[in-house]
Amino acid sequence: MNDAMKGKRGLIMGVANDRSIAWGVAKAMHEAGAELAFSYQGEAFGKRVEPLAASLGSDLLLDVDVCDDASLDACFDTLSARWPTIDFVVHAIAYSDKSELTGRFLNTSRANFKNSMDISAYSFIEVARRAHPMMTENGGTLLTMTYQGSNRVVPNYNVMGVAKAALEATTRYLANDLGPDGIRVNAISPGPMKTLAGAVIGGARKTYKHTDANAPLRSNATLEAIGGTAVYLASDAGACTTGEIIRVDGGYHVLGMPQPEHL
Repeated sequence: MNDAMKGKRGLIMGVANDRSIAWGVAKAMHEAGAELAFSYQGEAFGKRVEPLAASLGSDLLLDVDVCDDASLDACFDTLSARWPTIDFVVHAIAYSDKSELTGRFLNTSRANFKNSMDISAYSFIEVARRAHPMMTENGGTLLTMTYQGSNRVVPNYNVMGVAKAALEATTRYLANDLGPDGIRVNAISPGPMKTLAGAVIGGARKTYKHTDANAPLRSNATLEAIGGTAVYLASDAGACTTGEIIRVDGGYHVLGMPQPEHL
């Protein structure tokens, strides 16, 4: 899809390092011709993101805390000062206390439940609310990242499964709200990934190996495959796709049981 994003501009939220899902999306968007801005939270992540952004020709980096309204306002004010309009936002942000990503969901604390929902699901609404006015001329695309733990029980995923279920419902409701303005809202659902965020989930290595061995394609998703899917959804090729949860998991979601050799 060379040049599929030529002339389009957008914000990538959630790059932590060069193994992040958001980074795979950013690279694919850049290769397809898009101009990018990046958000990060805090100085430590900023130092990681700056050279990655520079490698894609971007000098527009925005420090934002998605739980702070003033910080979000400042982010989009700065973005709109550079670009009066944008064409897409990629929201790849999620968080839970890693101590609650092992053991039983029953032991989820109230504080961590609220915090996980705020960062992982509600922040997408806040981002959409601010991005929407910048997409009113030609419409645009909002993308977020989810996981099958939203609708099936995955060991140790716990409160993040509930947060992702809320995020997927949010995707559908935002798609309905923003559709009349030409704004498409979709979520990509990869399988387990070897990312900084994925590593904090209890048993992550076993989950990755299990899906890699049992998925119909006998493979987990790659950053390139996820990035290509994002390009399709944000490009003109995805003009009539909205409210969808697009699975990029090697087909693992179709299985009812492991492959015979792994039973």
